[in-house]
Amino acid sequence: MPVAPRGGVAGAAAAPVAVADAPVAAKPGGRAAGQGARPGRVAPFVLALRRFPDPRLTGIGAGLFAVAAMFLLGCLDQLLLDGSEPAYGLLFLPVSALTALWVRPADLVTAPISVPIAFAVGVVPIAGGTGGFGGQAMAVVTALAVQAGWLYGGTLVAGLIATVRKVRRMRERQRHLARAAAAQGARRPRS
Repeated sequence: MPVAPRGGVAGAAAAPVAVADAPVAAKPGGRAAGQGARPGRVAPFVLALRRFPDPRLTGIGAGLFAVAAMFLLGCLDQLLLDGSEPAYGLLFLPVSALTALWVRPADLVTAPISVPIAFAVGVVPIAGGTGGFGGQAMAVVTALAVQAGWLYGGTLVAGLIATVRKVRRMRERQRHLARAAAAQGARRPRS
């Protein structure tokens, strides 16, 4: 794998730049998986994406991640942007996507359930209620009603990502079972 020399630069700019040759797996139709403009090569963008963390959180862990992230973002929004509702809504979308991407496959159904709860918890700092518990509760309910579009949008993002991941997992399982059945049939002696 060719790697650029580090040189005398320190810090993040000193990280090696590489384009790796990836093994090319054959597809069932006889074509190689990477056939196209650059067969067997992995794009630098893909290599950069592979460096991102790939945690697998349980359903509870994904919910706690979403709740903690949205509460912290709500507090930061209140401190820095004076409780800007559009900014909070925009920040909710990537948190929803990360929650759905980082939840483990067995707990995919929890992602679209936990992100609206996280949205409600995170809206408390920016709701701006006064007058005790009743005033704060009314402010949160009002903020949830006003920001329903962001709430539905983030829930839709999490639901779509979880659905796509589940469908891909089911297809992989079917392919695996079909390959195992074909291999089992190939091993049996013919009479």
